[in-house]
Amino acid sequence: MDRHGGRWLIAIGTAIVALGYLLLGHVETFTQFAFVRLSLVTVGDAMMGSMVVNIVIAQWFLRRRGRAFAISSMGVGFAKVCMPIVAASLIVWFGWRQTWMVFGLVTLILGVVPAVLFIRRSPEEMGLLPDGAEEPIVSDHTRVRQNRAAADAATNQDLEWTRGEAMRNGTFWLLVITFGIASVGVTGLNLHVYPYVTDLGHPPVVAATVMSVIASMQLFSPLAWGLLAERMDVRIAATLRFVIQAIGLGLATLTGNLFCLYAGFFLYGIGLGGNMVLPEILWANYFGRRSLGRVRGLGLLISQVMAALGPPFFGFLFDITNGYGLSFAIFGCALITSAVLSLVLRPPTKT
Repeated sequence: MDRHGGRWLIAIGTAIVALGYLLLGHVETFTQFAFVRLSLVTVGDAMMGSMVVNIVIAQWFLRRRGRAFAISSMGVGFAKVCMPIVAASLIVWFGWRQTWMVFGLVTLILGVVPAVLFIRRSPEEMGLLPDGAEEPIVSDHTRVRQNRAAADAATNQDLEWTRGEAMRNGTFWLLVITFGIASVGVTGLNLHVYPYVTDLGHPPVVAATVMSVIASMQLFSPLAWGLLAERMDVRIAATLRFVIQAIGLGLATLTGNLFCLYAGFFLYGIGLGGNMVLPEILWANYFGRRSLGRVRGLGLLISQVMAALGPPFFGFLFDITNGYGLSFAIFGCALITSAVLSLVLRPPTKT
């Protein structure tokens, strides 16, 4: 990404994913299914996934990064809300093998073609400036004073970092820890929401609609978070996001009331929508555009390792306590810790 941009990376990655989908329509055993998923779909997804897309966006937007990241991330929420219905309908109409074939062809059309036609590495290579501006952001002193996000972006956008320099910087690790410990709870809770609700005695349809409420908020709330991050210190927005998520978690899990259950996960979903926008803004603002790929890639690697611990950790605690109380309490503490750490974040200083 840092050397060549995302155009061909996204196009090739999308083609690999599409090939994987087409092959999934022909598998006969679970071993074949797992092999195709791990060797093609997962690898291709990493090449054209959210990290790559967000780095492309960071190259093209400074003042309007919040709304740009938000609009992009709303696609994830849209997929969570709509794709299960689309997939289920296609399976009923055509069968699961043909559904994979449809997904493969649609992926090629929606991914490869736009990537080749429209994506470019940076506005400067085309004689332009980020946001379509007529002059660099550093000369817009009034706007910089009013917008902390713009100030951070203007200060750090041209700095180049090596991986070693990033790892020796406290801001790097603070960002990883702040969003990493919360991600442990997010992945754990998201997997266990359905059994948690049914264990309370509610019917499966209630559990399903609770998950739909969370997904719906992931669809609609990112834009609000993105616009908010353009108008205030992103650290404060991140703190607010963690607090809202913690309040929602507490409301949903500390009472057995059905209204509180829905209201709590409604708030939790709003906070979860911020997770799709605010970390990306902070990484891009603090470490600039020139080496964001190597820095963000390293940070995401560590965060994903932490996130992968969430589902088995929640399951382990359930097995030894016969309930979700302890795991939810730990998650709540992690959210409050992340809220406090967000306030400590400062733009890094390159020595």
